[in-house]
Amino acid sequence: MGVLDHLREPPELSLRFIAVWLRNLRVWRKLMLPSILGNFGEPLLYLLALGYGLGQFVGEVESMPYMVFLASGIVCSAAMTGATFEALYSAYTRLTQQQTWAAMLAAPMNVDDVVLGEIVWAATKALINASAIVLVAALLGLVAGPEALLVLPVILLAGLAFAGIAMIVTALSPSYDFFLYYFTLVMTPMLLLSGVFFPLSSLPEAVQIGAQFLPLAHVVMLVRPLMTGGSIDAPLLHLGVILVYIVATYWISAALARRRLIR
Repeated sequence: MGVLDHLREPPELSLRFIAVWLRNLRVWRKLMLPSILGNFGEPLLYLLALGYGLGQFVGEVESMPYMVFLASGIVCSAAMTGATFEALYSAYTRLTQQQTWAAMLAAPMNVDDVVLGEIVWAATKALINASAIVLVAALLGLVAGPEALLVLPVILLAGLAFAGIAMIVTALSPSYDFFLYYFTLVMTPMLLLSGVFFPLSSLPEAVQIGAQFLPLAHVVMLVRPLMTGGSIDAPLLHLGVILVYIVATYWISAALARRRLIR
């Protein structure tokens, strides 16, 4: 079957993906401390270095201190990087080097179950990373109040979307080097053009329009008001875009994984 034949076939949904999620959780628990330090340290460093350092020169952005503005953006970027690295390097290692996927497929589950389990697990890692940043931001007094906890379900949805995109790359990748194309051509531009470090309104109009197609931009537009006590403009639009990414990327990544694994 060609890739178009697989794309026409909808993924088979079942609760069997939970077994994949549990397997990855058990393995992660053995390496939990260094994993948390690695994923948590970089965004925290960005928050403290840019927030305290650059914040002294920038002053206020959108009527709030730059440190407060940046904290919500760092939460979103931590979710993106957490989900992406898990769905790229870790999932690819389980697919190729460790042959974990092959062992799972010997059990009563199919490729769609494995892909969904990997995506949900990567979203869980995104939630863990972002929750740690939210906690630090709260301790530093950078959140408006308890309503900041509402960002957690948004982050989980965002993690599913970013993990789905990364899983497409994993299903296509012939080697680890292939991931550099994704980082250079997709992740870095999305990080810089989604309002994480500076407001979208400061960019040219054409770039602002293009940013509306990036999932990270919609995540930022949901998370920032929740953390800073502002009002959300068009929340259904932002959630709708994220949900479209979740469904479309799971569908495509499952089809590509089926083409790769089913001979």
